[in-house]
Amino acid sequence: MFSEQEKVVYPGHGVAKIERIVKKNVGGAEASFYELAFLNKDMTVLVPVESSCSVGLRALSSHEHVVGVLSYLTEEVEHASAIEFVPANWSKRNKEYQSKLKKGDLKELCEIYRDLHIISTHKELSFGEKTLLHQIESLLVEEISLVEEIGEEKMIEHLRSLCSQISEKRV
Repeated sequence: MFSEQEKVVYPGHGVAKIERIVKKNVGGAEASFYELAFLNKDMTVLVPVESSCSVGLRALSSHEHVVGVLSYLTEEVEHASAIEFVPANWSKRNKEYQSKLKKGDLKELCEIYRDLHIISTHKELSFGEKTLLHQIESLLVEEISLVEEIGEEKMIEHLRSLCSQISEKRV
């Protein structure tokens, strides 16, 4: 499925490079593993090749997908208010958000990012919400800046600029 030196996305953790494919004896049977070295973390993990899809390991998004996701970030919000499309209770929202985070889908990460920015126009975000917002922003920036071949600082500015547009539409 993936090859050595390919960059992939591991849900909830970010972009990693497949350093090598390792064969190990597990329970008397030989199994192959992707050895992932994360780009922005000092962390390496082994992911069984056979279960890479079930853990959500995926290729980097295409340029076209990124463009669509970023336009979605501002388009969808015109039709609903923050109160209408997110549960008011943080624990319910967080459960929903964690489920989306585990999937690692770029569009769903943008939904969380958008939702939290809209909520922040109505009330101050809680510590948990701020932490999640920072985590999601990091994941988005890491992948999108690689795909678009721009610096992470510039990507952060762009995402925040899009969110300012969201806030202006809501107020």
